Amino acid sequence: MLAQILGAQRCIEVGVYTGYSSLAVALALPESGRLVACERDERCLEVAKKYYQRAGVSHKVDVKHALAADSLKSLIDGGEANSYDFAFVDADKRMYEEYYELLLKLVRVGGLIVIDNVLWYGRVADPLVNDLKTISIRNFNKKLLEDNRVNISMVPIGDGMTICRKLVDT
Repeated sequence: MLAQILGAQRCIEVGVYTGYSSLAVALALPESGRLVACERDERCLEVAKKYYQRAGVSHKVDVKHALAADSLKSLIDGGEANSYDFAFVDADKRMYEEYYELLLKLVRVGGLIVIDNVLWYGRVADPLVNDLKTISIRNFNKKLLEDNRVNISMVPIGDGMTICRKLVDT
């Protein structure tokens, strides 16, 4: 719905898994829209591709089978900075900060970056929980709160989602 409200034409998803959210984005895009779907797991991509095909949106989805950071860097190197409207991240939690910085270069001013699982089953609020993923998400959340390049809204639905609206060119 966010991609649709935004009138998005060009979107990125970091972490496809079985394709549920990327399919929703692809369905919301106009016929000329494009979704870059980044996933490192070939088995996940095979499942997602089946759903793209069944829904008739395969022509809108550009699947990148590689590490997401490498795919994002490649897009930047290919001259695609500031050309995306919407990005969704649900991937390796320890990489959220790097994904975010790369996506800030790819998403246009006024565009959205949405990050999933920011509450991490409530663990981020428990000072006694200090595993690597929890610490990474906790630190990432603090960084977002202090980042004046974006406006943010943390939505406490499910496992938490932060919506970031890019304010300035980066």
